[in-house]
Amino acid sequence: MDINIITYLACICFIFIFGRIFIVPIKKILKLVLNSILGGAVIFIINLIGANFGFHIGLNFFTSILIGLLGLPGVVCLIVVKLLVG
Repeated sequence: MDINIITYLACICFIFIFGRIFIVPIKKILKLVLNSILGGAVIFIINLIGANFGFHIGLNFFTSILIGLLGLPGVVCLIVVKLLVG
């Protein structure tokens, strides 16, 4: 009986540690994916507004990940690079 309690406690501790190890990377990955999707939406909106002025930023994996990682400064960075390059 005493060994069963120790086994149960060891299993609970193992599950807790195992969950801690894997939950943090999953949260970061989900945050990156969500921010990338929002970044793609921001690029789409910029392209809708910029169509009146002949301004276009390519909507691709790289640009949406850049905005996903950097946020609003990433949007400003893409706009500045687009204006400088032409």
